[in-house]
Amino acid sequence: MIPNHKEFSQAIRQEALNLGFIACGFAPASHLQEDAERLKDWLFLGMNAGMQYMENYFEKRTDLQLLLPGAKSIITVLLNYYTPLEPDEDQNLVISKYAYGQDYHTVIKKRLKTLQLFILKYFPQSKIKIAVDSAPILERAWAAKSGLGWIGKNANLISPHYGSFVFIGEIITDIELEYGNPIHDFCGSCTKCLQACPTGAIVAPREIDSNLCISYWTIENKGQMPEDLKGKFKNRIFGCDICQDVCPWNKKAISHNIAEFKPSPSLVQMKHSDWQNLTKEQYDELFSKSAVKRAKYAGLKRNIDFITK
Repeated sequence: MIPNHKEFSQAIRQEALNLGFIACGFAPASHLQEDAERLKDWLFLGMNAGMQYMENYFEKRTDLQLLLPGAKSIITVLLNYYTPLEPDEDQNLVISKYAYGQDYHTVIKKRLKTLQLFILKYFPQSKIKIAVDSAPILERAWAAKSGLGWIGKNANLISPHYGSFVFIGEIITDIELEYGNPIHDFCGSCTKCLQACPTGAIVAPREIDSNLCISYWTIENKGQMPEDLKGKFKNRIFGCDICQDVCPWNKKAISHNIAEFKPSPSLVQMKHSDWQNLTKEQYDELFSKSAVKRAKYAGLKRNIDFITK
């Protein structure tokens, strides 16, 4: 028996929770007109820095029909990656929390494939597309549209229950579901994230200039480091969590229970001198399944030298 929209939506949500996701929401596959205008303005101002790929597939980023013809719904899931592990940035070099364990793309995609099989059990003829940064989708916009949170002034999705240390994954489908509603923006008059950013990359609420962003320079950048920002990276050598660390909505964040995201003892024990003397062999061992591989050994060493020399 095929369940109705409400029953099936509840069943999908429960299955998502069973798979370890902390939240699951649904939105109609409509066109994101306002987000398209904001993205267009952001690109026009050159705030994507060297990320030229952000200019590609522009229409697909805001129109799901171009990614999956006949799409009716988008399912958004959140996976917690928060950990209270905090190295002393004055005594050590720091990588972003999201890179402590295994690459989230692999971890989330595996779970989404299981959720896909659950859906196909009831609708075997349905069309489904999984997306975990593998398709040009405005993830945070869809998560907000599904009612899972709001986009904060630091441009991160903020869940009222879990804060912003969450990964986002999506499934696009041609099945109609019971849709959520956007929730209130609870940032209020708070500007802690803007004030805390050491390079001033949050140039306005929800507007990040990648030309000033530590995460851009330490992850996406393939060239030299910006000398005018030297001394402002707060010992960050891969990514940056500063705007999230100061967010009041993360004060009650709870630790994840995802085994794949737990850092190895070797990584936890790394000291300042260990990072400076990091060899290619050590790098390969530490980050064989990590998102840090995105920067490659040469890129990470460049980042370390930028901080320490």
